[in-house]
Amino acid sequence: MASGKMEGPSAPAVRRDPYEVLCVSRDSSDQEIKSAYRKLALKYHPDKNASNPEASELFKEVAYSYSILSDPEKRRQYDTAGFEALESDGMDMEIDLSNLGTVNTMFAALFSKLGVPIKTTVSATVLEEALNGTVTVRPLPIGTSVNGKVDKQCAQFFGVTINDEQAQAGIVIRVTSAAQSKFKLLYFEQEANGGYGLALQEDSEKTGKVTSAGMYFLHFQVYRMDSTMNALAMAKDPEAAFFKRLEGLQPCEVSELKPGTHIFAVYGDNFFKPATYTIESMCSKSYEDTTQKLKEIEAQILSKRNDLRLFETEYRKALARFQEVTNRYSQEKQSVDELLKQRDSIHSSFTTVRTVVNASGSASGRSKYSNEEIRSESPADDGSVDGKDKSHKKKWFNLNLNRSDKKA
Repeated sequence: MASGKMEGPSAPAVRRDPYEVLCVSRDSSDQEIKSAYRKLALKYHPDKNASNPEASELFKEVAYSYSILSDPEKRRQYDTAGFEALESDGMDMEIDLSNLGTVNTMFAALFSKLGVPIKTTVSATVLEEALNGTVTVRPLPIGTSVNGKVDKQCAQFFGVTINDEQAQAGIVIRVTSAAQSKFKLLYFEQEANGGYGLALQEDSEKTGKVTSAGMYFLHFQVYRMDSTMNALAMAKDPEAAFFKRLEGLQPCEVSELKPGTHIFAVYGDNFFKPATYTIESMCSKSYEDTTQKLKEIEAQILSKRNDLRLFETEYRKALARFQEVTNRYSQEKQSVDELLKQRDSIHSSFTTVRTVVNASGSASGRSKYSNEEIRSESPADDGSVDGKDKSHKKKWFNLNLNRSDKKA
C-alpha cells in the first residue's frame, strides 16, 4: 500500500529513522515490519483522512520507511551507512489506483501498456472491510476451481479449509486469466478481532497466453519474481539486466499452512475494466513429482543467482580488458598505417626524374627523359640535331659521288 502519487515516495524534508517511523526494532523480522507498515498505512491512508493534511504526510513517511526496510538490499545499505547509501538508488513504490484521478489513471494505463513497470496496491477500502470482517467469503474446497469476474479495485474472497494430512502434504492456490486480466492474489491471516489482515500478495504475470499468479505452501522456500526490479535495471543499463534478472527473486514469507480455514482473495487490478479469472485450490499430494521438481528448480535458480553475482565481476573485468585491447588495436593500426605511408614517401624520393616547372613557377609534372637523354638530343651549334651524325652523312655522300665519277 502506498500513496496515490505516481512519482513515487519522495523523501520527507526531515527524515526520521525508518525503524522509529514503523515502531519496530532493528532485529525485527520481515513479517513484523510488514505487519507494522500495513497497520500504520491503513491508519494514515488519505482515503480515511481527507480533512487531515498531517495524516497524508505521515502516510508518505510510513511508505518511504517501508520502501527501505522491505527491501533486503536497501535495508542492509541503510543499516551500514544510513540514508547516504540510498541517495543514488531510485525509491520505487506502489500506487493506489482508487486514489488516482481519471487523467492519472489513463497515464498509468498507457505507461503500463508500453512496458513501464507500475506497482499498484490494494485499495484502503478493501483492506478496511477485510480488517473489520465485513467481507463475504465463498468456500473453495481442495481440488476444485471457481470462475469469476471482479470489478477494478475490488476483491472477491474465498475460504479454503484443509485438514492435517493436507496441511502436511502442502497446498497450492493458483489464479489464471485467459483474458490476460491484471489481478492480485491475496492471502489474509485471521486477526484477534475476527477480521482479516493482509499477509501475502502476488501480482499476476503474463505466462504464455494467460496471466497467472500462485501461492505455494509446500514446506520449503519458494520465491516470487519482482519483474519491476529487472525492468529498472534494463532502463539504467540494458547490458546489466541479464545479471540483475534473478535479483528480483523475493522469498515468500509463508511456506506452510496449519489445518483450518484460510482466506484468499482475487483483487481486480485492471485500470478501467473488471478482471475475469479462474481460481484453483490443490493439495500437493496429488502432484508429488511436480512438487519435487519445483523444489529442485528453486534451489538451482537460487544457486544460479549466486553464480551470476560472481560471474558479473569476472565479466566486467574481461569487458574492461577487451575495451583496453580494442583501443590499443585501433591505435596500433593507425600507427602502422602512418609508418608505412612515411616509408612509401621516402621510397618515392629516390628518383632521377626531375620536376618540370611551368611559367607560373609551380611544378606541372615530371619530364619523360633523364638528363643523359636530354643532353644526347640537345641541338648542335649549327641547328642540327647532332653534329657528328651530320658529318658522317656528308662523308658517305661524297664517297658515293667519287665512286660514280670513277665509273664514268
